[in-house]
This record gives sequence, structure tokens and C-alpha cells, in this order.
Amino acid sequence: MKTLKFVSRLVQPILSGEKTSTWRLFDDKDLSLGDELSFVNRETLQEFARGKILAIKEKSLGEATEADFVGNENYGSLENMYKILRGHYGDKVNPEIIVKMIDFEIV
Repeated sequence: MKTLKFVSRLVQPILSGEKTSTWRLFDDKDLSLGDELSFVNRETLQEFARGKILAIKEKSLGEATEADFVGNENYGSLENMYKILRGHYGDKVNPEIIVKMIDFEIV
């Protein structure tokens, strides 16, 4: 089973069904449609849920549309989105980077 880590502030929105999508850059897990997932709190390293991938699409960050943000984190602005993503992935994050947009459900 593949593992996805989430920061603590995203645990409750995932459990409540508010957050149903995640974006991953530099996918080192080869995430695929139908994969079963273990969701882990990044700070505690404790599993808090299990999920399944329902849909995946890939595009550059610069091509992301408003519809792509549905079910995902509300960054408030593009500037803040890049700041947060750079916090996770480093300075390599730019509009040309490919993002894997993953829709999931809790099982």
C-alpha cells in the first residue's frame, strides 16, 4: 500500500470530506488510478485514514484552472500557492513543473 503524508492542518478536512484532492510534484511513488493509500500525518507519522485514487490528471502548475482547485487546499492566491509548494518541494517549483492532481475517497 502506498503512503501519502499530509500536514496536520489537512487531517480534519480530509476526514470530514472537505478535502478530496491532493497535488503531488515529482511523484516518486508512481501513483496510479485505483491505488489504495495510507494517509499519514506528517508530524506524528500516524496513519489517520485509508483511501483510494479515483482520478488523476497531470498538467503544469501554470495551466491549473479554478476547477482544478475543487476539493483541494484553498491557497488564497497564486503567490501563496507557490510559497506553500516551495515549502514542501523546494525552490524547483515554478509554473512549468508538472503536477499530478489526484482525486481520492476515504475507504
